[in-house]
Amino acid sequence: MAKQTEGAGVSSSKVLEQLRGKHVLVTGTTGFLGKVVLEKLIRAVPDIGGIHLLIRGNKRHSDARGRFLNEIATSSVFDRLRQENGEAFETFLEERLHCVTGEVTQPDFGLQPDAFRKLAGDIDAVINSAASVNFREELDKALSINTQCLQNIARLAHQNPTLVVVQVSTCYVNGMNSGQITESVIKPAGEDIPRSPSGFYEIEELIRVLNDIIADVRSRYSGKILQRKLVDLGIREANRYGWSDTYTFTKWLGEQLLMKALEGRALTILRPSIIESALEEPAPGWIEGVKVADAIILAYAREKVTLFPGKRSGIIDVIPVDLVANSIILAAAEALGEPPRPRIYQCCSGSSNPVSLGDFIDHLMAEAKTNYAAYENLFYRRPVKPFIAVNRSLFDALVSGARIPLSLTRSMMRLVGMLGQGGELKILQNLDTTRSLATVFGFYTAPDYIFRNDDLLALASRMGEVDKALFPVDARQIDWAVYLRKIHLAGLNRYALKARKAQRPRTSRIRKQAA
Repeated sequence: MAKQTEGAGVSSSKVLEQLRGKHVLVTGTTGFLGKVVLEKLIRAVPDIGGIHLLIRGNKRHSDARGRFLNEIATSSVFDRLRQENGEAFETFLEERLHCVTGEVTQPDFGLQPDAFRKLAGDIDAVINSAASVNFREELDKALSINTQCLQNIARLAHQNPTLVVVQVSTCYVNGMNSGQITESVIKPAGEDIPRSPSGFYEIEELIRVLNDIIADVRSRYSGKILQRKLVDLGIREANRYGWSDTYTFTKWLGEQLLMKALEGRALTILRPSIIESALEEPAPGWIEGVKVADAIILAYAREKVTLFPGKRSGIIDVIPVDLVANSIILAAAEALGEPPRPRIYQCCSGSSNPVSLGDFIDHLMAEAKTNYAAYENLFYRRPVKPFIAVNRSLFDALVSGARIPLSLTRSMMRLVGMLGQGGELKILQNLDTTRSLATVFGFYTAPDYIFRNDDLLALASRMGEVDKALFPVDARQIDWAVYLRKIHLAGLNRYALKARKAQRPRTSRIRKQAA
C-alpha cells in the first residue's frame, strides 16, 4: 500500500490530486470488477478520504461490515496489499473503509430517509459497478438491477448536486449495430424508440410496457415455467429492439435512464468490452470465476467442445480487468476536477490492438499442445482434437444433423474432430454443451463491429505521463501471445478453478473391490 506522501510523483498526478480527501461510494464489490477497483483505490490512492461500500446482507452475514470482512476482505485480490504492508491495509479498513448495509434494487437502497440523505452528503463520487451479467436473465430481474435501480443513483445525485456519478456499462450496448462503434449514445438497431433533442432515448413508456408484459406473464405461470417464460421474454424483447440478449438490452436502458435523470450533472458512462484476467495488477492473471471467453476455453480444455460458431477474422474484444479499473478511476478523477457534463468512454482493445478470434483460438491450442501439464486444474490431459470455428449455417447444420441417427453424420463429425471414444451418448452430451454455449455466446464470436476508444486514450493523455504510468488504460501494451498463453491461462488455473481432488491409484480400487 502506498504511503501518504507529497513526493514529486504523487504531487504531479492529477488523479491523486483530485481524489485527495474525497469520499467515494463503490457498489458491486462482491463482484470481479468491483473488487479490483476497490483494491486499486486502497493501494494507489493513499490520500483518499474514505471509501464507502454498499453491500447487501445475506444468510451468513446480515450486515455489510460482517459480509465484507468475511467474504470480500478475505479475497486473494488483496494479497499484494497484505504482503506489501499488511498493517497499513488493516488500518485503512478500520479507519477509512465504511460499509453500508443496503440493496441496490430497493428504493433508496432500503435505507431510512435520514440515512439516505446522510450517505448522499458524505460522498463526493459514486462508482456503480453493480449489475446482473447473466446474458439470459429473467427480464424482471435484469430490468430491476441493470435499469430501474439506477433511479437510486439519480436520487443520490439530486440530494447532492455536486455528486460525480461513474456508471459502469458495457461496450455491447451497441447491440446489433455494425461497423465502428464510437464513444457516443447508441442508436437501437431494431424498432424505433423516441429520442430526446438532448441525445438520449425516452424509455419511460417502453419500461412501462415491459413491466405490464411481465405482470401478465406472472399472472399466468409459476415456478420453473414462469422462470423460462421470463427468460424467453427478455430475449424476445431484446431482439425486437436490436440486442442479442437481455443483459446488453437492459444495460442500454440503464444508460438512457441516467442520461435523462442526470442531465446537466456530472455523469460518466464507462463501457468495458469483455473483461478478463489482470494484465499486471493486483497480480498478473488475477481473476475471479469463469468469465465470458473462459466458459468456452474450459469446455474445450475438458474436451466437451471442439466446434463453435464464429468468424476467425472477427475481432474478439478482450480487455484485462486492471485496465478497466484504471479507466474508472481516471474517469472519476476527471469528473471531480472538471465542470459537470455527460461523458462516455469505452475501455477496449479492438481498435488499438486487435486480436482476431482465429488468433485467440490458435494461442489457446498452441499452449494446450505444448504446455497443458502446467495447468493441472484446467487441462486434465492434452486435448487431442482441434478447436474449429465455423460459420453459423454450417454449425447449425452439424448440430441439427446429430439429432438424426448418428450413423448418418458419423463421417462428418469425424472430419471436425467430434467423434470420440465415448460413443454416441458422449457425442450427444458434448453437442448439448456446444449448443448451450453457442446460444449464449455465439453473438460475441462472430463480430462485425469494432469498438473505438479514442476518447479514453485522449483522457489518459490529458492526465499526463505520471498518471499513464500509475493508471494505464492503453491496450497497446498487451502482447496477446504472452497474455493469452502465459498470463490468462495461468490465472484461470490458479485463481478461478478449484484443485482436483486427489485420485486414488487404480490398483487400490481393484484391491478394495476384490476384498
